[in-house]
This record gives sequence, C-alpha cells and structure tokens, in this order.
Amino acid sequence: MTELRELLEEAGHADVRTLLQSGNVVLSSPLPPRKLEADLERQLAQGLAMEVRVLVRTRAELAKVVERDPLGKVATNRSRYLVSFLSQKLPAAKARSLEEAEVAPAQVVVHGREIYAWYPDGVQRSPVAKLLDDRKLGVVSTARNWNTVTKLLELLDG
Repeated sequence: MTELRELLEEAGHADVRTLLQSGNVVLSSPLPPRKLEADLERQLAQGLAMEVRVLVRTRAELAKVVERDPLGKVATNRSRYLVSFLSQKLPAAKARSLEEAEVAPAQVVVHGREIYAWYPDGVQRSPVAKLLDDRKLGVVSTARNWNTVTKLLELLDG
C-alpha cells in the first residue's frame, strides 16, 4: 500500500494512512465526499492504472456506523459481521425486501447508505451474499468486516 499512499500524498491529500492490503485509506481533504470520490477515482486511474469505484465516508459518518451497530448483540464473530457501504441509499421497497428476506440464521439491517449483515455460518454459503450483489442492489457497494470498520475509525482517531 506504499505506492497508493505515496500517490495520494503527491496528489496533495494530507494525513494519508492505509489499513491492511485491501485499499482501505483514511486521509484529510477539504473536498466534499462526492467530489473526493471522483477525484480519488481519477487519481487511481491515472497514477496506478486502476479503474475502481471509490466510496467515501467522513469520520462522523463512520463513527455513526459504529455507534449504530444494530447486530452487535448477536454477531459473536466480528469477521463474519459485515457492513456494506453503498454509493447511495436504496429505495425503500428494496431495503424492506432485504430486511424481510428469509435468510436465517443470517440477519440483515439496512440503514441509510449501509447494510449490516451477520453471517453466522460464513459469507460464502449464505443466501445474504447473493442478495447483496451490486447488480441486484442497483448501487455500487463495498463490504468490510466489523474488525476493519472499527480499525478504520481507530486509525482516524489515532
């Protein structure tokens, strides 16, 4: 992630830090989130030849995601508790159908631009994973397990 960090620093972003080898980045920017997403996508395409969608959350938004934690009481394995960050809020009917889907013992909670999903039997065998495909959702998404979500917040606060 050194190359990514250096690219973003050279582009003028401050406080650039990466987490793991997954492309998780925290940084400071005066740009509003949507403008920052487009700016980062362009920089990744030009600097690293990576055509990827970027989703940005502010520190305050990420803190609310962690604070909300709707499945924290049932999610006993933080690596199987995922948050899908969405490019935009789902239509109400789509969100309701996700929450009402027969996926037990898995559980799904939709809140704003996030979907919280508990996969007690693992992600690969879960019917929830099929429901959270970008094409089915109609939005761009990226999922992070609860360990990563909380570490990103810690990184922002550190």
